Amino acid sequence: MSLNPHPWASELITMHCHIWSLLMRGVADRRAAARHPTLASVTPDKRPKARTVVLRAADKVRAWLDIHIDKCAKKVAELIANPFATLHVWDSSAHLQIRLEARAHFLTGRQVEEIWARVPDGSRSAYRIMPAPGSPIEDALAYEKVMELNEFGIIRFEIDLIDALHLGPQHRRARFCRSDDWAGQWLAP
Repeated sequence: MSLNPHPWASELITMHCHIWSLLMRGVADRRAAARHPTLASVTPDKRPKARTVVLRAADKVRAWLDIHIDKCAKKVAELIANPFATLHVWDSSAHLQIRLEARAHFLTGRQVEEIWARVPDGSRSAYRIMPAPGSPIEDALAYEKVMELNEFGIIRFEIDLIDALHLGPQHRRARFCRSDDWAGQWLAP
């Protein structure tokens, strides 16, 4: 019996590849661990905020991840004021925590028309809630869903750093940075 049931955690290169395969699987598979990462940002008054988002695109070569947004959502204002964020993924089957430090970029209007055309009608209504998400309302259902391209956007997270912690028989932790072309460095867990 192998001491390491997750051989991808033995080498930096295989760990990096495994992380990106999990992220790309999160885009395609609704049940994948990376489908719903936690996004952490900071409000303009310096308070931390975390929420679950849906991963919509992942590009290993360019090292970015996309989520779709209602442009009126508070996370947009937070990320405009401070474009630095962390995305967190926990994969219980792999015993792997992934923290991705990133810079947020916004895509709207013509930049997202082609993607909007592929969003199913049932999902489109999630991208424009009136009043704006987080606004006080009189009762639980006192809001409207409106399907409008001009309210739809994408936050593209340009990944600068990946911190991965594998909790196995022998814990392993690694950091991968854009600045060193993702070479990787082992860290004490």
